[in-house]
Amino acid sequence: MSGQRGSGTGYADRFMRVQQAFITLGPGAHRLSAIAKAADLDDSTAGRMLTAGTYNSTFVRVDRGLYQLGSTVADLGLHALAEDKLSGDEATHVLRGLREATDSGLVFLYMRAPFGIAGRQCLDMAVGDSDLVELGMTPRDVLSVTRSLRTGASGRTILAYLPAQIQERVAADPVPQEAGPGVIRDADELLASLADIRDQGYALGREECMAKWNSIAAPVIWDGAIWGAVLMLKPMHVMPEAPQRHIHATITAAARLSRLGGAWSAD
Repeated sequence: MSGQRGSGTGYADRFMRVQQAFITLGPGAHRLSAIAKAADLDDSTAGRMLTAGTYNSTFVRVDRGLYQLGSTVADLGLHALAEDKLSGDEATHVLRGLREATDSGLVFLYMRAPFGIAGRQCLDMAVGDSDLVELGMTPRDVLSVTRSLRTGASGRTILAYLPAQIQERVAADPVPQEAGPGVIRDADELLASLADIRDQGYALGREECMAKWNSIAAPVIWDGAIWGAVLMLKPMHVMPEAPQRHIHATITAAARLSRLGGAWSAD
C-alpha cells in the first residue's frame, strides 16, 4: 500500500508520500483525489502538501484540482525508478535493515538529479518513529531536488563518481548557507576527498549538513554509472567516530540496492 512506503513520520513523510504518488500514477497531470488515494492521505492533507510544493516547483498546478510534477523534480529518474525495482518493498526492506544494523540510525536513499542539475533527491527513508522536524531536519532539507552535491557525505559520494569537469564546477560553487560547521570549504580539499571516496567505497561526514550529526554514505551504482547514495545519520554524541561495522552495513546496503538496479561490482 502506498501509505506504507517510506518510514518517516510527520510533514516530511506526508510530502514524500505525495511525491511518490506520481510514480504510482505515471507521467502527466493527475487529479487531487487520485494523488491523495495513491499517497494514502485524505484529500485535505494531500492538497496542503501539493500547495506547499508549488512554491519551489516540486509540483505544478496545471488546472483546478489537477497537478503534475514540476520541472525541478527528477521526473525521468522517478519514473525510471518505478521501472527499476527500487520502488518496491525489497528496497524499503534494505533501508530498514540498515537502520536495524546501525542501532536505529536514520537512513535515507538519495538519487542523483538528472537533466544536468548537480543535485540530489531524497526518494525514501527509514527513520522509525522519529519526527524529522523535531530532529532539526526540515522537509526542505530532506526533500529538496536541488540540494547541493557540494556538501554532505551523500552529496560527495555521488559527486565522486561524476566526470571531472562536473566535480570542478561543483567544487568552485559557494558553500550553501545552511551547511553545517564541518563542511569542507576548500575546493582542493573537497576534490581530494572525492578520490578518497572512490578508493574506499564510502564517505564519512562530520557535521557537514547539520550541526551535531555525523554520517556514513555509500554509492548506488547501475550499469557502471553513479545512480545515487545511501546515507546513514546518527547524532554526533552517539557516533563521534564511525564504527567499522556501521561502515560495512552501509556499504552492504548500497551494494544490495545496486544489485536491484541490475549492476554492481564489489571491486
